[in-house]
Amino acid sequence: MKKLGLLPKLIIGIVLGIIIGSISNSVGTEVPVKILATYNGIFSQFLNFTIPLIIIGFIVPGIADLGNGAGKTLASTAGIAYLSTICAGTLAFLTATFLFPIILTDGSAFQNVFDNPEHTTLSGYFTVEMPAIMGVMSALIFAFVLGLGIAVTKADGLKKIFNEFQEIISKVIANIIIPLLPIHVMGIFCNLTYAGTVAVIMSTFAKVFAIVIVLHFIIILIQYLIGGTLAGKNPFVCIKNMVPSYMTAIGTQSSAATIPVTLAQTKINGVSAEIADFVVPLCATIHLSGSTITLTCCAMAIMMMSGMTASFGTMFPFILMLGVTMVAAPGVPGGAVMAALGLLESMLGFSEVQISLMIALYLAQDSFGTACNVTGDGAIAIIVDAIFGKKTAKS
Repeated sequence: MKKLGLLPKLIIGIVLGIIIGSISNSVGTEVPVKILATYNGIFSQFLNFTIPLIIIGFIVPGIADLGNGAGKTLASTAGIAYLSTICAGTLAFLTATFLFPIILTDGSAFQNVFDNPEHTTLSGYFTVEMPAIMGVMSALIFAFVLGLGIAVTKADGLKKIFNEFQEIISKVIANIIIPLLPIHVMGIFCNLTYAGTVAVIMSTFAKVFAIVIVLHFIIILIQYLIGGTLAGKNPFVCIKNMVPSYMTAIGTQSSAATIPVTLAQTKINGVSAEIADFVVPLCATIHLSGSTITLTCCAMAIMMMSGMTASFGTMFPFILMLGVTMVAAPGVPGGAVMAALGLLESMLGFSEVQISLMIALYLAQDSFGTACNVTGDGAIAIIVDAIFGKKTAKS
């Protein structure tokens, strides 16, 4: 199993969950379902405990690192990356607003799964309470204040502490949460199958995923059309040159792990070495257009299926916060959705079942979101090079 990637493990977990749930339903026994529900309850408690730690561990070093950059080039790169992320989320919102009411199945058949899970899905035999050390909003404010404070005061000692804390949290995600997620996903789909709603949910999200992938290609095309226009390059040739980076990201599920390939392909697109060496590693931690599209679409689909209102006033602040909260998350496979859990709970009001389903749905296509992110990094490098390249070469 160690040789298998996360996606195959998730698929195996989903299939096993459906099989166990179907057999339990047909035989009339709740024992296997309740055993998995017990595991899910404990895992969810641990996940809720780690959410504030993930927020602090990712945001504080991410914001503090921005204080070490080089003036206008740093500010412009960060601004362009953030604008790209927000535009991607807005595109996802507009597309979901118009298409999802048409393609999504009426959610009345399984709305209670989200609103009243205790009436439709089985609960575990017991649970272990693990209260978080602070609330989600408290963690966000604490992280922003501390990160900005470290950047302004150049508190290198404190920065080193939080860099090491980030490394600890990354290890917790990579070595505990991610390996245990397939079992969690198996429990979710086992319970949903036992409740008789999994078929509708699976068929619905197959359509959502198709839209997400199309939106990924659209935002990549827009990014390179802008970059190609500013730099006088053929955008389609530039996109073709970035295919190795895209394919590598699909395999690694990590923007950070794909940096060497992204860097090499960006230079092939004619970006100066000084700009590429600065922009690509930076954007690997702050540019998340693909992840934002996926999170926005999946969140809106779950909200619509559960009878919640996914209005612009609700979703746009969520998209704005996503662009900040996910800073430094791409270094860990699945890190983006882990960093977004606090926002899903505090801003969108997601329940435990909705958050669990969101994790499963996001991770099922995490590779494609990451591939979109890193491919877009090359476009941002072209844009920054068109603006600052000549000035950097002269200096």
